[in-house]
Amino acid sequence: MQVVKEILNWYIQSGVTETIALEPSNRFSPASEQILLKKELSPPASMAISSVLPQIPADNLLQSASQTASQAQNLEQLKEALQNFEGCALKKTAKNTVFGQGNPNADVMFIGEAPGADEDRLGLPFVGASGQLLDKMMLAVGLSRQTNAYISNIIPWRPPGNRNPSNVEIALCMPFIQRHIELIAPKIIITLGSISFTSLINTTETISKARGVWHQYQTPNLSAPILLMPVFHPAFLLRTPAQKKNAWRDFLNISEKLNELKKA
Repeated sequence: MQVVKEILNWYIQSGVTETIALEPSNRFSPASEQILLKKELSPPASMAISSVLPQIPADNLLQSASQTASQAQNLEQLKEALQNFEGCALKKTAKNTVFGQGNPNADVMFIGEAPGADEDRLGLPFVGASGQLLDKMMLAVGLSRQTNAYISNIIPWRPPGNRNPSNVEIALCMPFIQRHIELIAPKIIITLGSISFTSLINTTETISKARGVWHQYQTPNLSAPILLMPVFHPAFLLRTPAQKKNAWRDFLNISEKLNELKKA
């Protein structure tokens, strides 16, 4: 019995919240990503993911996500569309859909990677330890999610065990965060960490080299590119306090750019 309790405790610490299939499936396998994104799935491959996603080809899943997101005319419709979207397996293991929080008319939009345990439990972005640090960093340059900033994530559902989201999961959620950005229409986007940066800009550049440098983000529905700056994720700063000085420089840069845009 003691062994069983230890195994269950290990499951809980690893992020396991429920069983969704009779047989175990290795969702960390890179091979599953290649299978899912193929336009024509062979019968064995289809069977391999049958317990994870609906029985429709992968290209239709991506097309469905794009069409669903593009039809949203406001944040309420986008949130409802995301809550009803069944194409991403992460939704099956998450407690809540973490949509966004803040002023929808804000000039600055912060975009993270994915919810953690606290965010999944409360259904709000950046409410754990890293979120508390982010709030302090924002406040230091006159920003707040209560007044003049907006916060969201690339992925709205917590990956089990706080693992990194897969390329497939990012691809399926990308249309929703793109539409999210279009509806907020901020003057500046701040990506928190490497995954949110590389996903939006579609680059392999490391966050250590890219942070603090202004980039441009564009979608077909945006009238003009949006300034984008990648910065270190607050969780990384908690683990590596020596990098806080660089993060402070980046936030001062953001504040200066905001003042420039207000004067223009």
